[in-house]
Amino acid sequence: MNIDTAPQIRWTDNQDQPQQARWRSLADYPPPKRIAVVDDTLDADTAYKMACEGTGLLWCGDFHNAKLMMQAMVRRIDSKVLRTKIKANKAGTPIAPPLSMHDAFVQYRKAQALRSRVLGMLLLPFDADHCVPLRRAPDVRPAILQARGPVEEHYVASLRELQGLISAYEWREKGIHVGALKGSVHAHYAVFSPVRGEYVDFVAHAPLPDCLKSSGKAGVAFDIGTGTGVLAAVLARRGVNRVVATDMDPRALTCAAENLEQLKVSSRVELVSANLFPEGLAELIVCNPPWLPGRPTSSLEHAVYDPDSRMLRGFLAGLTAHLAPGGEGWLILSDLAEHLGLRTREELQAWISAAGLVVLSRVDAKPTHARATDTTDPLFKARSAEVTSMWRLAAA
Repeated sequence: MNIDTAPQIRWTDNQDQPQQARWRSLADYPPPKRIAVVDDTLDADTAYKMACEGTGLLWCGDFHNAKLMMQAMVRRIDSKVLRTKIKANKAGTPIAPPLSMHDAFVQYRKAQALRSRVLGMLLLPFDADHCVPLRRAPDVRPAILQARGPVEEHYVASLRELQGLISAYEWREKGIHVGALKGSVHAHYAVFSPVRGEYVDFVAHAPLPDCLKSSGKAGVAFDIGTGTGVLAAVLARRGVNRVVATDMDPRALTCAAENLEQLKVSSRVELVSANLFPEGLAELIVCNPPWLPGRPTSSLEHAVYDPDSRMLRGFLAGLTAHLAPGGEGWLILSDLAEHLGLRTREELQAWISAAGLVVLSRVDAKPTHARATDTTDPLFKARSAEVTSMWRLAAA
């Protein structure tokens, strides 16, 4: 028998009757310590104040009014912290020096955390079939079922997470076109989507190691941290006979399996649940680790933040032990962390050297995503200078 480990939350309804339900958060956020039942009569200032104080607002009014309340709370957050600008307080007051990129990043992360915490306090009830039992609520069951799977009883979750589930569902249905594959990749909820095409193009066009091309049916490549499986699929399409793709996240492995099947390369790719490397040796080992050192604040951020660069350093430290003679490791990494003052180029090069590796070459590309040209972004200076690179590494 499957035991539901989701925590129970309790509150008192408008008739002073005790109620309880499961708390569900795919991002692993803890439940609010206090819950108040609210409806359309609640004004936005009071809602914002209660949410900032840590009170969960269980909405029992009109669904569309709940969305309007969310927008009102966003405006209150944005007006205070999201777009911090240093200005003179009054005429003649010297303007403070601009923040360093590191300090700007710290402020940005604090603002993100506040935004997530406050907006996550607006809660909705859900029936056991994932239906939202509110007036004018849309049918969100397909999106939630795809992400959560079936449940056995009613529960409470945040409106913000529901909006994320719906967005992920729409992205998954549409897919991301990958030119190198002449097809689409469909990212599941909480699996990093390959929207940064430059790193896929690296793997699609870089010359394969001579030892891999000459090894015939014995040729093996590893894709470390496969995510959607996009790089494993590219390698398989390039003619690599056997690709072993690893990931620790069950959602990623399920996502990759579906993409590889849809792209008709599943016969060449073996999916393995592993922390970094599978067993054995490979002529080519590819890794696209999270690009920013830092602590994820939720399970959704693991594809972006790598605490203390653990995955990056683990990949480098273990690479020589898993490379076949003459093999190469392809490290795909942005230098955004360097521009944000989170890691230096010297640190990266020292880790490469300490691992007994040499750099054969490096290919660079400027990102083309919208944030790189958004001058209103508080991190614009770093994003506009960012370069994504593929480092070709070999045993010294």
